[in-house]
Amino acid sequence: MQGDDDRPLGFEEAPVHFASGSQKARVTTELWARRIGCPSCGAPTLDPLPNNSPVGDLRCPACREEYELKSTKGRFGPRVADGAYATMIQRLAARNNPHLMLLSYDPFSREATDLFVVPKHFFVLDLIEERKPLAPTARRAGWIGCNINLSRVPQSGRIILLRDRQWMSRESIRAQWDSTVFLRDRTLEARGWLLAVMKAVEAIGRPSFNLEDVYAAESRLQAIFPHNRNVRPKIRQQLQVLRDQGYLEFVGRGAYRLGAPDALLAGALPGARRGA
Repeated sequence: MQGDDDRPLGFEEAPVHFASGSQKARVTTELWARRIGCPSCGAPTLDPLPNNSPVGDLRCPACREEYELKSTKGRFGPRVADGAYATMIQRLAARNNPHLMLLSYDPFSREATDLFVVPKHFFVLDLIEERKPLAPTARRAGWIGCNINLSRVPQSGRIILLRDRQWMSRESIRAQWDSTVFLRDRTLEARGWLLAVMKAVEAIGRPSFNLEDVYAAESRLQAIFPHNRNVRPKIRQQLQVLRDQGYLEFVGRGAYRLGAPDALLAGALPGARRGA
């Protein structure tokens, strides 16, 4: 079911010369993703990157932003397997680090069901988990991969394009995207602190909160940043930055309110109803 939206749900057939199921799935989903447009600038299509590009799969012909596409049957779990751990760590500070596009699909109806993008400025060290080296008997013995821990991504870092086969409006997608673009210009360390505090704010579970509510995450933040011995002043500093960027509103006397538009707030709080 697609409604009046011109963005597709159904997949095209993969070229017949691809023999394996995994190759067909990769090509089919990539062909589909080219037609859904760029969430960063709104361009109607995406271009493929050359085969065997080291990082990305797709590029916007207008704004030149790059995307890495991962797809799965059903839903994604809390972790997504990625490439080499060392390469991923090097990518975090690179300007051409791609955005992560995550597609869920129904293999029986051959339709997309859910699609969201994690912008590259949400990638920090806390998200990347090192996997065990491959066994000595493996073809790539000793190789060390990594997982992306999606559970550590704030909801504001999950730009929802498609939910339960329903496309989000292009306006809401751009609003979601633009609300956190200020993170791009921060250093990797500064982004780490901001994202950790954003995650702590979202975990409170309501749009209005006070400083003591955020202080409840102090032990968690201390574990993430073990060398910082002034966690509470650092929390206050991040809240000021988020206030200055319009992510939060300062109400007074240590009280704050999420400043995101109502359409975003529905997806930013734990337990938000799917399809709302």
